[in-house]
Amino acid sequence: MARRKTSGKTAAYTTFNVTYEDGSVTSNRRVPNELLDLSFGDQLLDLARTAIQEQDNEIAALSNQRRAKIKAIVKV
Repeated sequence: MARRKTSGKTAAYTTFNVTYEDGSVTSNRRVPNELLDLSFGDQLLDLARTAIQEQDNEIAALSNQRRAKIKAIVKV
């Protein structure tokens, strides 16, 4: 007897492409969905920008290299 397929779980994160002011681009930056809570009325891209800036700051602290400022964010 065949088993019933389980429904797939929703992704725990959302991906974004980020363009920086110096022209560099990072693709598929993951942001946890918990950080993208829209119940406070903020825009999705504003919440994603804040989360990605925090990620960049953590990376910069470890590598001692600052990223340029974020110019644009696009949801993938």
